[in-house]
Amino acid sequence: QVQLVESGGGLVQAGGSLRLSCAASGRTFSTYAMGWFRQAPGKERAFVAAISSSGGSTSYAGSVKGRFTISRDNAKNTVYLQMNSLKPEDTAVYYCAAAYRPPTYSRYSYYTGGSDYDYWGQGTQVTVSS
Repeated sequence: QVQLVESGGGLVQAGGSLRLSCAASGRTFSTYAMGWFRQAPGKERAFVAAISSSGGSTSYAGSVKGRFTISRDNAKNTVYLQMNSLKPEDTAVYYCAAAYRPPTYSRYSYYTGGSDYDYWGQGTQVTVSS
């Protein structure tokens, strides 16, 4: 069982930056691939970024590539999403998610589908004003 708590959301002007953090409970954080998703009002939840359990592989949605960076610190049980050059269309509730895979899976695998994930945080609101 993993509990995820996001923080770092807020209101920012277009062009600004925010860094989201997701703190995970438990001692097996390094066995989980992690991801960030977002849901804007009236829209479906969408993939934003993913990182493998080792941190060695990452993936981004096209809309955020080059502006957002996902990273993790396994010693701190935390995954981050650095968001730069924010746009009003980035406004959404951002969720982090954890995907457990047994040791037989590659530590360089990442996942972009919401159904691949086993645990979700409660979300943090990001609002970008124009």
